[in-house]
Amino acid sequence: MYKRQLLWLCLLSELWHTGKADDAVRALLPNARQAAAWLLSAANPGGAAGSSGFLTYQDPTGHGLSNQGWKDSADAMQFRDGRLADGPIALAEVQAYAYQAALATAELLDATDADAGGSTAGDLRDFAAALQQRFRERFWVEDAAGSFPAMALDGGGVPLDIPGSNMGHLLGTGILSPEEARLVAARLLSPELFTGYGIHTLSNRAAGFWPYSYHCGSVWSHDTAIAIRGLLADGFTAEARTLADGLLTASESFGHRLPELFAGAPASQSGHAVPYPASCHPQAWSSASAVVVAQALGALA
Repeated sequence: MYKRQLLWLCLLSELWHTGKADDAVRALLPNARQAAAWLLSAANPGGAAGSSGFLTYQDPTGHGLSNQGWKDSADAMQFRDGRLADGPIALAEVQAYAYQAALATAELLDATDADAGGSTAGDLRDFAAALQQRFRERFWVEDAAGSFPAMALDGGGVPLDIPGSNMGHLLGTGILSPEEARLVAARLLSPELFTGYGIHTLSNRAAGFWPYSYHCGSVWSHDTAIAIRGLLADGFTAEARTLADGLLTASESFGHRLPELFAGAPASQSGHAVPYPASCHPQAWSSASAVVVAQALGALA
C-alpha cells in the first residue's frame, strides 16, 4: 500500500509536468497533501517506521506475505550465503520512491500555491535531504567488484550483501549522486546481473541464485524496463540502449511479445531467451515495457 501512495505522487507530478491536465491535477491536490502528510509521518525517524527512519514492511500475523515489495516470494530478500532476511525490511527502491515523491510533491505544491501559508513543501524537502543522507550511509556496501546499493536492510538494519535488480529502480529518482548512478549503471550491465537479454533479479554469485527462480535469478521484463527508464533519465543512453536491445532480442523468442518473466539463462549459453514455465503471456507490466524500449532505441521522442 505504501509503495502505491509514493508512485501515485510521482505520477501526479509527471501529469502536471505535461501541462495537459491542469484541472485534473488541481482537483487531486487535497489528496496529494494527505499522501504527503502520511509520508512525513510514516518515514519519520520517530514515527511509524521506528528509529530506522526508513519505510519498512513486516507481516505481524505470520499468515500473510513475508515480502511485500514487487518481489513478494518468501525467498526474495536474502544474503549472499542464502540466509533469508528477517523483518521489518526496508527496500532500497521504496526509499528512492519516497525521495522522488517528496521532492516532486513539494515542487507541485509550490507551483500551484497549494501550500500557501503552510510548511508542507519545506518539510518534504527537509525529509528528502535527510532520507538521502541516511540512505547513503546505510544502504551502500562493497564487494570485490566495488560499491553498490543493497537491495534492502533487514530488521536489524543490516544491508543485504549481494546485488539485485532493485538498484535499477533507484536510477532517475534523484536519490543517487552522479557518481553513484554511474556505479549502478556499470553493475547492472556487468555479467553478474545482465544476461544479454535482461537483468537478473538476483546476482548470479548468490548462493540462492537459480535461473528458474521466480525472484532469485529470473529476468522480469518490466524490471529491466524500469532500469532502462532510469538510465535514460540519468543520461546513460548507451547503457539504456544495450538493455533495450536485449529485451528486443528476447522478444523474438516469444513471438515478439514479452512475457511476464523468463529464465535467467545467459544469451551466450542459450542462444535464445528461455521460457519460464508459469509466466503470464501476455501481461500488462511487460506490454508497457515496449514503450520504454522504443524510447531507448529512438523510436519515440
